[in-house]
Amino acid sequence: MHVTALTAYPVKSLAGVSLEAAAVEAQGLRGDRRWAVVDPDGTKVTAREEHALLGLRAEPLDDGGVRLLAPGADPVEVAPPRDAAPVRVGFSGQDRARPAGSVADDWLTGRVGRSLRLVWQDDGTQRPIRPDLGGEDGDRNSLSDAAPVHVTSESSLARLNGWVLETALERGEEPRDALRHERFRPNVVVAGSEPFVEDTWSTVRIGAVAFRTTMVCDRCVMTTIGRDDLRTGKEPIRTLARHRRWEGATWFGIRLTPVLPLVPGATLRVGDEVVPG
Repeated sequence: MHVTALTAYPVKSLAGVSLEAAAVEAQGLRGDRRWAVVDPDGTKVTAREEHALLGLRAEPLDDGGVRLLAPGADPVEVAPPRDAAPVRVGFSGQDRARPAGSVADDWLTGRVGRSLRLVWQDDGTQRPIRPDLGGEDGDRNSLSDAAPVHVTSESSLARLNGWVLETALERGEEPRDALRHERFRPNVVVAGSEPFVEDTWSTVRIGAVAFRTTMVCDRCVMTTIGRDDLRTGKEPIRTLARHRRWEGATWFGIRLTPVLPLVPGATLRVGDEVVPG
């Protein structure tokens, strides 16, 4: 097996950026989901509530900052607000983050149409992975929902797309374009395995970096939002509910956390060998 794609999502719920290589830190890929959007009270705002966020994009900058991009809008570069006083936020395991400032806030507010703030998880934050989601002592999470690294496989997506086509034909519906990995927002896509064999992995080595599986990934309404038109449809949740439903949820992909201590210069690259433990 090998890695076919790497993606970082510098701002939670904004579109990601494809990478050829990514340094690995305790809380996942460097520059991945260290920023997030909240409302004025600090409640997190994601694409589940505001689909427009998926139409925005963030590129990582060398200093840990981000460049915010949107069609028809001037880009905005935001440096890590290391000296800003922390503000209250509503993330599980993290109740403070540093505000990016009015320029970023105004940019987001103008694009989405409601008052929003951009916040940053600073380098010293020790956000744990919840034990009920597979976390252990010493694990560190970014601002992702449940674990810092998400993996999907080419074969599992192909099997899912086959099921989706079958569902459409059974219902007399016009077949839709095949689902792409971006619907599931993985950090790592792998090829060369049997469909859904990743469900069984307890550990995996990608290149020289060891990871532990925290859980199979439960899927939410965000996967039903089309990336081209930002409209909500029925797939893939409808079909996953037929073939991949248990414990009251639907499942696709796995969540990982790096095994510490990391090897010196820990880096993932497209083409890296993938070896389950």
